[in-house]
Amino acid sequence: MDRNQKAEVVSKLNAELAEVGVVVVTRNLGMTVAQSTVLRQKMREAGATYKVTKNRLARIALDGTDYSSLSDLLTGPVGLATSADPIAAAKVVVEFAKTNDKIEIVGGAMGTVLLDVEGVKALASMPSLDELRAKIIGLIQAPATKLATVIQTPASQLARVFNAYAEKEAA
Repeated sequence: MDRNQKAEVVSKLNAELAEVGVVVVTRNLGMTVAQSTVLRQKMREAGATYKVTKNRLARIALDGTDYSSLSDLLTGPVGLATSADPIAAAKVVVEFAKTNDKIEIVGGAMGTVLLDVEGVKALASMPSLDELRAKIIGLIQAPATKLATVIQTPASQLARVFNAYAEKEAA
């Protein structure tokens, strides 16, 4: 890689880090290409990315961002999992690490807050943004549904009474 290519990699990574909500640092302990491909596919499905970069270039890209505190975690063969949704990248990495012993979670950061391994796991256990939206919609919709049921119940009871009188008169 020549100097221009390195500068381009650093600028792209720096721009990406300025837009993400979370960065999870993982250590690669000998993952195969197939395993790495599966991880990247799961990340894409969740709206996240997983990149392996040279530590020196990653440290340079981290400077000037909220994630500059991650520089100390960049030792050995590491990868950076990022996503705009603060939970997506952490959730995918934690789930993948449960089934694959070739990847180790080193830590992460959510904005300026540095996370250890347990912090990343706690973040992964939280509901995603879409799940929270669904719960809020359900909570907003529930009173309207109950109100419609309560208003409809006396009318249906009254109709049953009239029907019973009509059947009694017919008999």
